[in-house]
Amino acid sequence: MEKINGRLLNWASILEDTTREQAERTAAMPFIYPHLALMPDAHLGMGATVGSVIPTDGAIIPAAVGVDIGCGMIAVRTQFTADDVARRDLSVLHGQISRSIPLSAGGRNTKIRASAEPRIAELRETPGVGQADAAVAHWPQQLGSLGSGNHFAELSLDEIDRVWLFLHSGSRGVGNKLAQKHIRIAQEQCRRRHIQLPDRDLAYLVEGEPEFDAYIEALRWAQRFAYLNREEMMDRCVDQLGRFLGTEVERHETVNAHHNYTERETHYGREVWLSRKGAISARAGEPGLIPGSMGTASYVVVGRGNVPSLMSSPHGAGRNFSRSAARKRFTRKDLDARMTGIAWGHSDAFLDEHPDAYKPIDQVMADAADLVEVRHTLRQIVNVKGD
Repeated sequence: MEKINGRLLNWASILEDTTREQAERTAAMPFIYPHLALMPDAHLGMGATVGSVIPTDGAIIPAAVGVDIGCGMIAVRTQFTADDVARRDLSVLHGQISRSIPLSAGGRNTKIRASAEPRIAELRETPGVGQADAAVAHWPQQLGSLGSGNHFAELSLDEIDRVWLFLHSGSRGVGNKLAQKHIRIAQEQCRRRHIQLPDRDLAYLVEGEPEFDAYIEALRWAQRFAYLNREEMMDRCVDQLGRFLGTEVERHETVNAHHNYTERETHYGREVWLSRKGAISARAGEPGLIPGSMGTASYVVVGRGNVPSLMSSPHGAGRNFSRSAARKRFTRKDLDARMTGIAWGHSDAFLDEHPDAYKPIDQVMADAADLVEVRHTLRQIVNVKGD
């Protein structure tokens, strides 16, 4: 851990100057308490750094939560082992999962599955649904859709060859629209008050005002949507794996956790709004998930309860190159070689997800050694992504 100044602690050994400067700007905001914690996977983000833990007292920066509210991971350990999937055509399972889970915007869905109906019913009764209806009227069709970019569904083997299902997604288009709405409101609030900001995306809402309350309502609704969205997709993955192997799946272990979200927590003797933008909660004994990039390892971890880190840890590898830079730098031939032995989509659309577009996950985990303990190391054998 590096103490950059009294308001910024850093766990990243790989850190660009622009990322450090961005984190310093956020840490200097007057309502940060006690300090900002920068995770090992930190990289440049909108307004605030991806891979940062931001405690605020009396205010929230909507862009510091991010536009994919509630984005996170879910993993299920099954009863199966490598022997159960050996010598089977895993491209068949890849196709089954791809057909079962919409891989792009949920607006293309024409019907709502029965399994999604109770989850949608819950969300219809959750405060904030009026804002969701106004933002994206067809949000029920988005529940159970994966999206694209770095969102994925995978079949993996752990260090003793047990089979896991692993999935990454968030609050989809509806969460994005809600986030953008409240980022704009925060910017307008700051303009109206003639507040000079080091970055317009550091615009904030003040606790106790109606705009703040409306954001918290939308935030909590979107976080719940994201959690249920992952559950719905995992149910479909479990169903397809059972069909593929001809045996009902037993869920021996399940972890479902956000990494773009805000909660009310107590740190250093004060109750604050803690925003984890690309970070997971890592209280002592708390399970968590840290994925690598496609073609690299992922980890099931437990938190160590590190106090200076605000009991947090990294959420993944963290980008080394932007999507446009990755497309220029990496070739399909090299990506094919890196994905040898993995059933995947075989598309140029995934060039920006090349493993080397991200920080080395081994280095990220080494930097996080005092934040989490590794319980399982997963290697993917099926990777499903949306283009």
